[in-house]
Amino acid sequence: MSASAPPPPTRIGSRTFEWGSRTYVMGIVNVTPDSFSGDGLLASVAGRGGAAVEAAVIQARRMVEEGADILDVGAESTRPGHEPVPAAEETARAIPVIAAIHAALPRIPISVDTTKVEVAAAALAAGAVLLNDVWGVARDDTMARLAGERQVPLIVMHNRAVAQYADFVAELLADLRAALDRAQEAGVPRGNLIVDPGFGFGKTPEHNLEVMRHLRELRELGFPVLLGTSRKSTLGRVLGGVPPEERLEATLATTALAIAGGVDIVRVHDVLANVRAGRMADAIVRGVAP
Repeated sequence: MSASAPPPPTRIGSRTFEWGSRTYVMGIVNVTPDSFSGDGLLASVAGRGGAAVEAAVIQARRMVEEGADILDVGAESTRPGHEPVPAAEETARAIPVIAAIHAALPRIPISVDTTKVEVAAAALAAGAVLLNDVWGVARDDTMARLAGERQVPLIVMHNRAVAQYADFVAELLADLRAALDRAQEAGVPRGNLIVDPGFGFGKTPEHNLEVMRHLRELRELGFPVLLGTSRKSTLGRVLGGVPPEERLEATLATTALAIAGGVDIVRVHDVLANVRAGRMADAIVRGVAP
């Protein structure tokens, strides 16, 4: 495949995603009490029984109205120093929300953000159609085997336990190539794989900025590319320590630069603003008509 040619379309649930036609927006639905970004639904409705499910559906509807193409539901925080959540608890948080969103918005593809195969399997049964694994480069291939068995797409994200590299970009690409090969060996068709460089995961702030400078090299892997920079700590650091809720402008800058770098999906908290920034960038970079 030519490095400049977009990957073939990918079927995600009931929708076909035509890579290269425009940039798609994934809205983040955090069903946690301790999200780094301050938007965890369990924190906002503490002590109110099933209110988290209701709040999640309201948030999902709003995001879709604002232009989200995919909704990504996560029930365990991945922030540094987070408390691990047992699979049973993560399942109890995520599955009612996924089922309710799927019932309310049956045509919207739902992704489940989890590292646990039992949670992922339950999410697929509840209506999810995409697996998002923040440890996609791990040698454990159980998540890839599940994606292969269920014939659903898999987001393979780069991560490392320790942010140590001799040659950062070369090792990032090598790790991803090896992970993509393992996923295909585990039964995931090439056309069902999406790459995420893992901005903010197993990387220093300097590494994260290097990711942004080398997005075109990720495209050369030949797979759709997803990028998640929204509200992350590197943005706050560049801006002098502003808190997550004040990082929108920085997020929008990365969204525009991501599109210039050929990214296919941006994963964000603030959907409307990123949709608008994306449309403007797409009009310039991809020639998408207004």
